[in-house]
Amino acid sequence: MFAIIENGSRQHRVEEGDLLSVDFQSEAKEGETLTFDRVLIANGGGASIIGAPVIDGATVQGEVTIEEEKGEKLEIQKIRRRKNSRRHTGHRQKYTRVRITAINVPNLDIVKEKETDDDPAAAE
Repeated sequence: MFAIIENGSRQHRVEEGDLLSVDFQSEAKEGETLTFDRVLIANGGGASIIGAPVIDGATVQGEVTIEEEKGEKLEIQKIRRRKNSRRHTGHRQKYTRVRITAINVPNLDIVKEKETDDDPAAAE
């Protein structure tokens, strides 16, 4: 079962138990639950439900594991040749780390897969 959610103008494909880095949420504290209500697509193993643009009543819940996480450092350097003009700046984005705990979509058919033995040598 998976869902595609939108958060901060970005789309994320999530399943239960996934760790996800979303834009920094200043009000979120470690251990609290965040609810994402912009669910675009959901699939439970059968037919997909596609929102227009979002699925009504669908939510994805996640627990905050790290409330402030730093992304990689970006360095911007501009040089104008033969002018002795240089400018150096940097940026480091903040993120909030979330573990997905539940995907709630009304009228979604969840298909359980049969457990099969993947090792053909064990069958002999």
